[in-house]
Amino acid sequence: MRVHEAMTPGSFEKKNAARWLETDMLMLASEKKNQLVDLRGLPRRFREMCADLSLAQHRMYGQRVIHDLNERVIRGYKILYRGRRAGLEAVVRFSAVTFPQSIRSEWRLFWVCSGFFWLPFLAMLVSVYWDVSWVQSVLGQDGMSSMEQMYGGSREEQVTHLRSEYGSNFMMFAHYIQNNVGIDFQVFAGGILASVGTIFFLVFNGVFIGAAAGYVQYACNPQSFWTFVVGHSSFELLGMIVVGMAGMRMGMGLLKPGRLPRVRALKESAARAMPLLYGGAVMTAFAAVIEGFWSAREMPDGVKYAVGGFFWLLHIVYFLLAGRGRKEVSA
Repeated sequence: MRVHEAMTPGSFEKKNAARWLETDMLMLASEKKNQLVDLRGLPRRFREMCADLSLAQHRMYGQRVIHDLNERVIRGYKILYRGRRAGLEAVVRFSAVTFPQSIRSEWRLFWVCSGFFWLPFLAMLVSVYWDVSWVQSVLGQDGMSSMEQMYGGSREEQVTHLRSEYGSNFMMFAHYIQNNVGIDFQVFAGGILASVGTIFFLVFNGVFIGAAAGYVQYACNPQSFWTFVVGHSSFELLGMIVVGMAGMRMGMGLLKPGRLPRVRALKESAARAMPLLYGGAVMTAFAAVIEGFWSAREMPDGVKYAVGGFFWLLHIVYFLLAGRGRKEVSA
């Protein structure tokens, strides 16, 4: 916009009054969330308002004009950038408050789901010391061969096997996230069958993972196995349990609606389950990142175990303490 050098404050206001009024109307429509108004021109009007403010300050058009333009610029900035700020604030609040509070509010489901996974896991893990046939029947010949190829030799052989299998860290990450997401989807979706499906998949994964760990203890190189899984195990296994909590919560809405109609009970259960599902999915994604880019790296065993132990401790502290003192999530 070109303004003549001799323009007075009065003529400056008169010349731009219509455009300022249009900008005010656009900002009001945005604040009122009026979807009938086309707001695509608001960023351009905001930039023009900033230019007007700069010009008014440079030419000293008076305190009133500068103040009015400054108020409009501040208002426009809040409107245009509140979405980004609100989105970031929502992510931070979910991570720091909503998600850990949701886990604590569903502590009974946490222990129930943990039992359905960890008890079969431990039973299969220790069964090899009495009768290896249980583990062999779960894994089958293909499963045992796969475990021997992956964990039967030294760490260098393990890395070579992974590189030949996937080609790169990124491809390992892609494989692991596909596998983990598939497992979590089964665990969560099983909840719609009055929680029976969720229970089945938690027990199934406990049996299978426990059998794999037990077979490694019996026939492979345990050190190569535990140093590989320890870094991402807390994210992957706890993430699966949390997703199981979401599935169980959905199932409880159908199984025990109380005095509510089943449709309404299911909606309320879904509202309580969603933070658990989202948080568990993020944990699963982190597990895939660590598994793909960290777990196969060659480094001292002590470092691997220290990092894995730190992540387990971090989850315990996070689940127990994060978000305390803030407005609680209703149970």
